[in-house]
Amino acid sequence: MSETLVESGTAERKVFIKTYGCQMNVYDSQRMGDALRGEGYRETDAIEEADLVLLNTCHIREKAAEKIYSELGRIRVLKAERASQGREMQVGVTGCVAQAEGAEIIARAPVVDLVIGPQTYHRLPDALRRARAGERVVETDYAVEDKFEHLPDASERQIRTRGVTAFLTVQEGCDKFCTFCVVPYTRGAEVSRPREAVLAEARRLAEAGVREVTLLGQNVNAWEHTDAAGRRHGLGSLLRELAEIPGLARLRYTTSHPRDMGDDLVEAHRDLRALMPYLHLPVQSGSDAILKAMNRRHKAADYHRLVERIRQARPDIALSGDFIVGFPGESEADFEATLALVREVGYAAAYTFKYSPRPGTPGAAMDGHVPEPVKTERLERLQALIREQQTAFQASFVGRDTEVLIEKPGRHANQRIGRSPYLLPVVIPASAGEVGDIVTVRIGDTRPNSLMAVGAEPSDNLPPLSRAMRFETATLARTIA
Repeated sequence: MSETLVESGTAERKVFIKTYGCQMNVYDSQRMGDALRGEGYRETDAIEEADLVLLNTCHIREKAAEKIYSELGRIRVLKAERASQGREMQVGVTGCVAQAEGAEIIARAPVVDLVIGPQTYHRLPDALRRARAGERVVETDYAVEDKFEHLPDASERQIRTRGVTAFLTVQEGCDKFCTFCVVPYTRGAEVSRPREAVLAEARRLAEAGVREVTLLGQNVNAWEHTDAAGRRHGLGSLLRELAEIPGLARLRYTTSHPRDMGDDLVEAHRDLRALMPYLHLPVQSGSDAILKAMNRRHKAADYHRLVERIRQARPDIALSGDFIVGFPGESEADFEATLALVREVGYAAAYTFKYSPRPGTPGAAMDGHVPEPVKTERLERLQALIREQQTAFQASFVGRDTEVLIEKPGRHANQRIGRSPYLLPVVIPASAGEVGDIVTVRIGDTRPNSLMAVGAEPSDNLPPLSRAMRFETATLARTIA
């Protein structure tokens, strides 16, 4: 590869970043890319061209680590080919698998040069320098310093290349310790980013043309700020300030915990036009016995009351949720309670999972594990109900007007692709507006996981949905097994 010089005066290198899992990993990958640009790297989609390969991993799925080792096996071949040509390739593993298994990754995978946990991304440039000097680096200690303060801001040009929607992490970690979940062990305790830092980043995004921001956190509605007078403010107050930023037309947040849904946040849904009427509010089960075993610290009736409060505040709101079937001890009656909750609440979309044990979590050591065929059968029944509700939700838009944020050109010259307030992708005529515009269109038809505006040319070959859209609009019938 011929090397060119960048503004910093260092030789330009290429980095390939592969992101697994949640929206927070997408955001983290972007921030790592920002940090590396100052070191002379630019991102590439071609792994064979890369001088640096980073796998930003997720530990939610079962056997996640084994899938990473399989990927590393393929990368080892590429690294050897480049070495035979006298070209360097460094390999790093980042994210939650790195946090959980850093030392083991180094021991099992000689191809890996560095391992970086999710709280130490700001140390990546230094880790790369040490790795180039021959050290195999593991950086998984929880950083004392705030990583966000040490990560460089994305340039306006870079923000513009990412489109008119953006993620913004405001909270990390989890103190809830649900018995099925590894997040408290891989992301640490709940920490809120400072209010001023969040507002400053949001302003930069808006100034670069971003129209919609999604606030991210493991328990995003646990975000809080203590002012100079010692008063504590929650996510609702932050949303009110963000809604005042010129150019930001839409606000969202995910993922929420029912126990952190305070009055101020509910009232923000009532008061803020910019806060979209779509809420991801996981419950996991409709059985009080299973919720207790999961350490969710709420009952099904508590969740129902919360949903009623939210809908009273914002009658047009739609909900998505998370459900785990086959948790240890789940009886048929427990599962029927989950189906009953789904019927009563009514969901626009949901993530549905079979329970699978995570090493080191309390759930893995519990008695009463449900046989795999039973879990599969229950999952299929739950998915069928969710699909029925999702289909009805999408069909309810036909013949109605809806606002659409135009995100990108369509596959055809006379198409644009946007998203509705409910995160549903919408295909609209190109004449309706340009990327970044918010336009009102009438829905004439539906497609699986998308809507068709009147006058839009139908296509069985629609452009792929963005990652954010896939996360929130599809009934993700993912089986973690």
